[in-house]
Amino acid sequence: MNLKLLIKKRWVKITLEVLFFVVLYLGLRAYMQRDVISGTAPQIQATTINQQSFDLHANKQKPVLVHFWASWCGICKLEQDSIDALSKDYRVMTIAMQSGSDEEVQAYLNEHGLSFDVINDVEGEFVSAYGVRGVPASFVVNSNNEITASEVGYTTGWGLRFRMWLAD
Repeated sequence: MNLKLLIKKRWVKITLEVLFFVVLYLGLRAYMQRDVISGTAPQIQATTINQQSFDLHANKQKPVLVHFWASWCGICKLEQDSIDALSKDYRVMTIAMQSGSDEEVQAYLNEHGLSFDVINDVEGEFVSAYGVRGVPASFVVNSNNEITASEVGYTTGWGLRFRMWLAD
């Protein structure tokens, strides 16, 4: 068989395989984000596990990252250090879902050396309001209380920083 024809067939096969995985990735991403809200961010008014009050819509000069996670979520564990580092430079409120009592969530944070603020959404009130069906899920809310970006699944720290910077 001709060498040029073999090379061409190989490149066609590689291109089709890459195209398949891109379509698969985009389809899964669309499926995961199908119920995620957009537009005006639902109000979050709650007390953190450290007894600090939080009001998403009050006195905002800077964007806020609202990040949903769970202690049992493997992908959440992969990005928790990025979320913690981001919380040192930006306003970040994390919401733990299905992760136990406040004491259990605090023990998890201590065990992993994390210091970000956490609201424990035991009843699923905020998870439901934001349409979160899987974690991790992140929402960038600008100073006008508009959701400017949302991500479900793993997101890099740099990607989140860039989205926060754009919202600022």
